[in-house]
Amino acid sequence: EVQLVESGGGLVQPGGSLRLSCTASGFTFSTHYLSWVRQVPGKELERITGITRLGNTMYLDSVKGRATISRDNAKNTLYLQMNTLKPEDTAVYYCAAEDPLPRWPPTKDFGYWGQGTQVTVSS
Repeated sequence: EVQLVESGGGLVQPGGSLRLSCTASGFTFSTHYLSWVRQVPGKELERITGITRLGNTMYLDSVKGRATISRDNAKNTLYLQMNTLKPEDTAVYYCAAEDPLPRWPPTKDFGYWGQGTQVTVSS
């Protein structure tokens, strides 16, 4: 059974930081393109960062300089470090695993997805 389980979300004050983790099982983690995708109610899925199996990364302009994605293939775990959080970062954050390349725009109909973790940035 394929599983991706996100953790680390919660309530954070503006300017704060958080680290999300996503632990995967049931598929070959190391060969997949991995992403963090967020969604605000009523809006489209937004892929904010991704990392190839070789470690090459991409970041959406709105998070560039504030977000760092990393993967530990030995632990089947994906991470997202986000700093200087803003209220507009409030969303449900999903980790996604796609093979061999991500779909654009992102869709939950392709690849493997976690259940999501809520991140709320508010004072």
